[in-house]
Amino acid sequence: MRNASGFTLIELVVVIVLSTIVVSFMAMFIAGPIRGYTDQVRRAELVDLAETSLHRMSRDVHRALPNSIRVTGSGSVVALEMINTIDGVRYREKPPPDDATKQLDFTTSDDAFNSIGAFTGISKPFTSTSHYLSIYNVGVPGANAYELANVITPPGTQINIDADAVAGEDNVTLSPAFRFAYGSPAQRVFLVDGPLSYLCDLGAGTLTRYAGYSIAASQSNRDSAAELSAAGATNTLIASHISACSITYAPGTSQRAGLVTLQISIADSGETISLLHQVHVQNVP
Repeated sequence: MRNASGFTLIELVVVIVLSTIVVSFMAMFIAGPIRGYTDQVRRAELVDLAETSLHRMSRDVHRALPNSIRVTGSGSVVALEMINTIDGVRYREKPPPDDATKQLDFTTSDDAFNSIGAFTGISKPFTSTSHYLSIYNVGVPGANAYELANVITPPGTQINIDADAVAGEDNVTLSPAFRFAYGSPAQRVFLVDGPLSYLCDLGAGTLTRYAGYSIAASQSNRDSAAELSAAGATNTLIASHISACSITYAPGTSQRAGLVTLQISIADSGETISLLHQVHVQNVP
């Protein structure tokens, strides 16, 4: 009769101990690279989030109506506001030989004029009572679009834009008629759809974009989430984990570009990424 062969208990214990030692050494060599890869992925995600947020803000700043950018702070919230431009052309300052009504008249209320060059940011024919036309907004009392007077059509004005019989020109009509107080040295007229804001809330650690709300003369009435929501704003969360935020604006002049400086820090799992963008603003009205 042959004896059965196998492992003794001592041999099994020795194998388990040796296997544990080998696995422990392997873990020491593998854990480092895995931890490094995880950290690298997290840092890349933070950088991407910060870059995307700043690019989104920069794009809106570039589209802003000249001299409409304003910045304020209240507690842990920093607010950046601007009036969003969706298109712009040059208005006809002098009439063509055959039709004087195609000239924009600044001496009285005018209900129709032609643009030199066509609107390209809208589908035509275009009709709206929620958009505005603005000419020569310089951001000072009496020539400030936030005042909804003189340099911008009143709320509810019906704006119609369609291609004119003259090639390369559009015809613009306003109802009721409106008198723009000042002509633009460059004959610029802007079509805008209202204000938008970015709120950087360090208390909540969020950066949020608000749009689709009513214009207010003072930014202090539009520098909190509650006020913007009450004004009809819709919001989009741009970034979370915000640990620091700085927004400054140097307005420059009509001959020299303004400068918006955006700086945010995003922190997660002990890692912090800080990025800074500077955006030139063309304030020629």
